[in-house]
Order: sequence, then C-alpha cells, then structure tokens
Amino acid sequence: MATIRQRKSGSYEIIIRRSFLPKPVYASADTEAEAVAYAQRVEQQLDAGIVPKNVADPGRQNLWTVQQWLEEYETRYPPCASDRPLLPIVIKAVGQHFIHDLSFTVIEPWIEAMKAKKLTPGSIKKRVGALKRALDVAVARNILKNNPLAGMPRNYSAYGKNDGVAVTDVERDRRLEPGEEEQLRAVLAEDPDLLRLFTLALETGMRLSELYTLTWSQVDLEKRTIFLDRTKNGDKRQVPMSSIAVELLKSGGEGLVFPFFRDGDRRKTTLRIGYHWSKVAKQAGCEDLRFHDLRHEATCRFFERTTLSDLQISRITGHRDPRMLRRYANLRGSDLAEKLW
Repeated sequence: MATIRQRKSGSYEIIIRRSFLPKPVYASADTEAEAVAYAQRVEQQLDAGIVPKNVADPGRQNLWTVQQWLEEYETRYPPCASDRPLLPIVIKAVGQHFIHDLSFTVIEPWIEAMKAKKLTPGSIKKRVGALKRALDVAVARNILKNNPLAGMPRNYSAYGKNDGVAVTDVERDRRLEPGEEEQLRAVLAEDPDLLRLFTLALETGMRLSELYTLTWSQVDLEKRTIFLDRTKNGDKRQVPMSSIAVELLKSGGEGLVFPFFRDGDRRKTTLRIGYHWSKVAKQAGCEDLRFHDLRHEATCRFFERTTLSDLQISRITGHRDPRMLRRYANLRGSDLAEKLW
C-alpha cells in the first residue's frame, strides 16, 4: 500500500515500497486527489508484474495507463465512430501499460498476437490506429511530448516469412445480382421501416451508422441534400438526393428519420440491424449479402448511371483516399474508349 503524506509546502509526497523493487518509488503531486490517483496507477502496474522504466523519476508523476487515458479520451474528447468500438479491444490488449512507456517495441507483441489470430493487415492497422489517434490527443493536451507511435514501421501490419500463412486484405465487391433487388423488396414489404432504410442506402451510398443517426434537421428537401456532420472519418459532407430519395423523405418530421432502429448504443444498434438484415437476406435468397454491400452497390451505380467525376463521387460517398475508388474505374471502361480518337 502506498504512503501519501503532505509536506509543509502543501504538496503531497507518494512513497511506494515493494519487495521486488530495488528502492522505494518516490513521486510528488500538487493535490491529495492527484497523489491517490498516481499511487493507484503505479500499484495497478506493479500488481500486474510490470515495472515501468524510470517509474521513480519525480518528473514522471501523474502518469496515465493506456486504459485510464482511453477512458478519459472517450469521455472528454469523443473519438470518431469507427474508433469507438475498437477502444475496448485496445484496452484489453495493452491497457496496463503507461502511455509514457509506449513504443513500437512495447506494442509489437500485441501486433504479433493479432497476426497469430490471422487478422487482416487492415484490421491490425485499425486497432493500432485507434490507439495512435488517442495518443495524438494526449500530445495536443500536453500530456505527452511526442506520440510514441508516430514512427511506426510502414509495413508493420504486413505478414512476413515467419508469420505462417500470409493473410491479406480482401476488398468485398459483392453487388446485387439481376433480380435480387426485387426479391429483397418483396421480403421487405413486410417491414416498411427496413425497406425505407434499404432504399435510402441504395440511393445515397450512406453508411449504416449515418442512416440510423440521421435527423430530419439534416434533410433539406428544397436543396435536395442531406448534410452529414457525424461521419465515420470525422469529415462533414453533403449528399445529394435523387428523385427517389426526395420522394422517400418528403413527409418530413422531427427528431430521427429512423427512430425505430436507434436505442442509444450505436454498436448495439448496428448489431441489431445487421441481425434483422441477415434474416431478410436469407429469406430473399441472398445469404452472402451484407447491409454494407449496399454502399458498394450505390457507389457502382454513381459511376454507371451518372457523368459525375471521381472527385465528385468521392465527395458524395465520403471516400477520402482516391485509391479506394480505383476499383470502380472499370465500370467506365467503355466511356473512356469512346473518348479516344
């Protein structure tokens, strides 16, 4: 148990003794609450059998473990929607480490463990990236001087010769086959709410989370646009509405456009809709069709049915990296040929 005592100057001294430490750990804090918090963080590490380097350095008081910082980060500096469900995974893997002690060497065992589970390079990057973005905020708040993960090797998530069977990222390119849209609509006729969600997804290319968090205040029928201010990557964008989308939303209203799907927890909402969708897809004979595949279908239709440029389409769909749209280039192969002499 740590010893905490107040000095004559008013500050607090923390003393932590353990039999396996070569000497007691001394630290200082301005308030009693800070002293108690520091002592708890260090003792939590020591109880786990981890002795942070330079833990006795008085200049390193008020350290945060990864778990404590991510909990603070999620509460005070809300992460983007795609990072939020990854934070518990990060905490479980490296939550006991102090953020000041993080480095590629420290998290490399975590990366190797993910490879042992045969996660794709993209999945590995998403998890490590979520931690890196949280540490960026710690730097901005002067809690860290530099982000310890800023110098990560470029191909850290790629599988090497010693990693066994190599796993690569596979881009899903599932589209609606002829007749499948009609089959799905026939099944969805019994669920008008999910049918509206399905139709708007095909007409706009919006992500599932963007659809079920959509409010009527974001819909401008006069300008035929939907303004998205809470997107997966944090960017704001305007989505133009087709005549079908306008007809779908012409009734107007207040609050959420799809209130019947939202229960306050985004992860649970996504899982619940995914569960209902899987039953619909199975009944329609499209068992391998995921709801997210509708975004791919909608993007393909933008390329096939419009003369919009790649840049204009990316502004609609929210694809930040032009490379993500390259796989759609073949959809306009004939158009490109017609422009040649």
